[in-house]
Amino acid sequence: MKVSVKVPATTANLGPGFDCMGMALPIYNTITIEETVLPGTGVEINVIADDDKTDELSLEHIPMDENSIIYKAVELLYNSIGQTPSELKITVHSQIPIARGLGSSASVIVGGLLAANELLGKPADEAALLSIATEVEGHPDNVTPAIVGGLVLTSSEDDGSIIYKKLDWPKEWTITVCVPEYELATDISRSVLPKEVPMEDAVFNAKRLGMFVHAIHTKDSALMKLALKDKLHQPYRMKLVPGLEKIIENLKHEENVIGCVLSGAGPSILVISEKNNLDKIQSIVKDTWADLNVKADIYTLPVEEKGAEIIKID
Repeated sequence: MKVSVKVPATTANLGPGFDCMGMALPIYNTITIEETVLPGTGVEINVIADDDKTDELSLEHIPMDENSIIYKAVELLYNSIGQTPSELKITVHSQIPIARGLGSSASVIVGGLLAANELLGKPADEAALLSIATEVEGHPDNVTPAIVGGLVLTSSEDDGSIIYKKLDWPKEWTITVCVPEYELATDISRSVLPKEVPMEDAVFNAKRLGMFVHAIHTKDSALMKLALKDKLHQPYRMKLVPGLEKIIENLKHEENVIGCVLSGAGPSILVISEKNNLDKIQSIVKDTWADLNVKADIYTLPVEEKGAEIIKID
């Protein structure tokens, strides 16, 4: 039996929603798991980059054995029903840029879980899949929208369960995703964050997250402009993303720009705006990075309302 699952890219944090806010985007990885018939062959993992810009350096840090996060996710699911995965062939068709803050790791975790769950006869429900995916990923902000789609406010509880609530992103607001050519590993991006933050910074973000949710519901772009501020992660990560501070400054007074935030741990960034002068926004970002000899791919994308889905069973 062979199962293929299509999983969307995700962007997390969105300014004030550190580790609790995520959104699915219409870029996809496809994960296929096949039960092989040859005993003793173990697990085989292959990553195929559909994007010509993904070179071997982008793939070489991905484990292709039992140390892979996709295998760890599959193993946890099997173990949850008292089984051990044996002979499996796992193939990842990669279109989501790796180490760019767009949820590439969450996509393979989720894809592997859904495919394995289908192979096993669907023993795990959505709640169990969310819990296992979060255990492997470490936080729920990417894996939740990867599974359920859309814009999601999510929380990992002390008992391992995941609470989430989908929010409706205003169709009047546009998302421009700016992906630089260089990578930034999540563990490096997390290493610059302090273990403790001042109380006033925590309160600042709590207020901004409340503003964010209200701005979404009321489509209040003036309030959202204030809500996208952050003091928990972006100030510390700014130095890891050359040009980000300048991009934010150059966009600050541009008409109809609501805000600019890091996508996840970076280095990709999101520019949120109302639906016009998109060419100007793209050129500002491209030109600012070009001054630093950084090439970038820039896309204007809608929110992907669908989460991961099984697209083929053989």
